[in-house]
Amino acid sequence: MSSEPGYDVGIVGCGVIGNRLAESFAAHERTNVWGACDLVESKVEAFADEYDCAPFTDYRELVGADAVDVVYVGIPPTGHLEVTQFAFEHEKDIICEKPIAESAEQGEKMVELELSSEQTTAVNLPFRYTPGFVEMRERVSDGDVGRPKRISLDFRFPQWPREWQDVEWLKSREQGGPLREVGTHFLFGVQEIFGPVERLSAEVTYTGPETYEESIVGYFEVGGVHGTLDLLCNHEQSEENSITVVGSESSLTLTEWYRLVENRGASEESGTTLNEMREQTTLTLVDEFVTSLDGGDGDLVSFEEAHRVQRVVDAVFDSEGTMRELGDD
Repeated sequence: MSSEPGYDVGIVGCGVIGNRLAESFAAHERTNVWGACDLVESKVEAFADEYDCAPFTDYRELVGADAVDVVYVGIPPTGHLEVTQFAFEHEKDIICEKPIAESAEQGEKMVELELSSEQTTAVNLPFRYTPGFVEMRERVSDGDVGRPKRISLDFRFPQWPREWQDVEWLKSREQGGPLREVGTHFLFGVQEIFGPVERLSAEVTYTGPETYEESIVGYFEVGGVHGTLDLLCNHEQSEENSITVVGSESSLTLTEWYRLVENRGASEESGTTLNEMREQTTLTLVDEFVTSLDGGDGDLVSFEEAHRVQRVVDAVFDSEGTMRELGDD
């Protein structure tokens, strides 16, 4: 048992991801789930019973409690700015779910709050800690693939939302859809390896006037490398989420969220698996966050980094087939 001080956490949002973070806060020896909030009273009461914490239906009562040191914001994106702003006002440290906000404009306000505060902040973008992705980033940086020549982002969703995602907001064009929910991770991955996306164009078709995208075909440029974005929903095919970097000497593909495969020639039909280690990335996030709270150099994804990804997501939806110049922030 650690003799160092612990940190009490308030969970805002008791959905699937909120439970994952709560499990990690409960498992870490330096953090404790003190309270939770959800608009659905039955949901937060069940959550509170599981984690032996205080239930709330008003986030302001939870976040404003003196006992709370850390706030996890795990609600839909439209509420991120409001809750984080309240948390900053009450001098709480914050972990926010991705995407950082409903729009890059709202995300920019959150960055301004971050930069003007001394609070510890982070966004839950787990590729920062995924062993297969980390190895991919290092191999590209070390020149193992040779000169990078192409980046491919490929997504296939036979059903959206997926069966385990029983929430209506994921269907909305305003804040849901697979690009925000899943593509955000992979666009973050692109910028982790190559730096900020400089320009892009994309054509998007939707499932309805107010509902999520059915198809995206896009093109982007980053660090002198050309990339493609190919997303399709509602079809008869297995689910796929992958990022591939093709170089002059080999290619690397991260698939199934964690499995890194290398292909060095036409004779390799399926490639060589380099890494298929599964990691509890939320627990790593909590550990890095505690390191920062203790005054150390925790490896955290900042609001500013997450906002840079949100700018790319917004540009995809705004492009309408024309080239959008992004540049650096």
